[in-house]
Amino acid sequence: MAITLSEAAANHVRNFLAKRGKGLGVRLGVKTSGCSGMAYKLEFVDVVDESDLTFESFGVTVFTDTKSLAYLDGTELDFVKEGLNEGFKFNNPNVKNECGCGESFHV
Repeated sequence: MAITLSEAAANHVRNFLAKRGKGLGVRLGVKTSGCSGMAYKLEFVDVVDESDLTFESFGVTVFTDTKSLAYLDGTELDFVKEGLNEGFKFNNPNVKNECGCGESFHV
């Protein structure tokens, strides 16, 4: 079981944490939301929860909870630039369907 970051995503997170001046890594989770049922949540971590599961990619720690891991196992978080847009992209092998707006998914 694992969640990974691409090298581009790890570099982006590392640079952002350096500019921010603090942080232990990023937390990736899921929440009930959107038209397809679930949405990703991504936030910076300053304090570790006792129940956190941790993974490391390219020197960056990814934190998640047990419940979210059931939906995120095997996911790679990438950082992509497409034209003038740039942002994180979730490559999740568990997704069966996504909504048209790309904000939520179903497993």
